[in-house]
Amino acid sequence: MITSKLTRKAQTTIPQPVRAALDLREGDEIAYRLDGERVVLTKVAPAHPVDDPFRTFEEWYSEADARAYGDL
Repeated sequence: MITSKLTRKAQTTIPQPVRAALDLREGDEIAYRLDGERVVLTKVAPAHPVDDPFRTFEEWYSEADARAYGDL
């Protein structure tokens, strides 16, 4: 089971395994669906996909890259 804590401002961090499973990136929109006492979290597809020529380089992005090059 994956868990996270709620702050006083009702905020939480989405755990890395969940972000990876949904391929979540900064700026992505998330949808919540109530299902009884459960909440289903899904990634919202962008309304207009952005034509980003650098998107092909995403396979080079990792947590290790962020740590190594984050302060450049």
